[in-house]
Amino acid sequence: MVTRTRRRYTGTGTARHAARRAADSAAMRWLARAGFVARGLMYIVIGWIALQIAFGKTRQLADRTGALHELSRTPFGSVALWVLVAGFFGMTVWRLSEAVYGSPGADGCKAKSRLGALARAVIYAFIGYGVLEYAIGAGSPQSSNQQSVDLTATLLRHPGGQAAAAAIGVALIVGGLVLGYQAWRKRFRKTLELGQMRAGARRVVEWLGRFGGIARGIVFITAGIFLVVAAVRAQPHQAKGIDSSLRALTATPLGPWLLVLVSIGLIMFGLFSCCEARWRKV
Repeated sequence: MVTRTRRRYTGTGTARHAARRAADSAAMRWLARAGFVARGLMYIVIGWIALQIAFGKTRQLADRTGALHELSRTPFGSVALWVLVAGFFGMTVWRLSEAVYGSPGADGCKAKSRLGALARAVIYAFIGYGVLEYAIGAGSPQSSNQQSVDLTATLLRHPGGQAAAAAIGVALIVGGLVLGYQAWRKRFRKTLELGQMRAGARRVVEWLGRFGGIARGIVFITAGIFLVVAAVRAQPHQAKGIDSSLRALTATPLGPWLLVLVSIGLIMFGLFSCCEARWRKV
């Protein structure tokens, strides 16, 4: 009986050790790095579309759907789409491993970090599935604008939905403020292998991460404000996705120039994400 028990525990420990080694393997690191490249490419294209919108050069959507359309029209469009598919599903697997085994750093094994990793895994799986459908010709992902309106309308049809929609909007605003603050304070430095960078490269990466992160936060804040307004007024069409949130920036006193700055910031964040593919601790 004792022998069987010992064998059972030994087998369990061996299985856990093997799974832990798989989570720390070179293959897992490559999946993570491919994910950062995919995310970076997506932000670069969205930022480029938004920049064209600021100068009235395109009617393309400045969101994931528009980015896929834009990439598909390029000579390397098919290859780029499959790079995105591989990258986003790779990021999904990596985030799932973080949710199960924890991430690098002192707080990587805390419940908060694990839940955050799980939430990101779900988001990247959803994005990856949408890109996969587009790549195989099964359909185009719904625009972020329509997704926001549909989600808000669904919530408002249920008791307490107005409060729930407002809460999500507030969460987006708070999340955007946190992203902007963390970027300004260069908190992303904790996740980078700074010792492997030359001084010049470190300055460029910090510059990209700081201003790119602030621009990303502005988009979150703008979308959150519109969602709160839609909830308070019980008008789902007031909710806005990434595209409409970016376009709304042209209605500020700064006119299209605020959109220009944010667009450049999103491109910078995309470049920063590509830098993370090289120097991120994974």
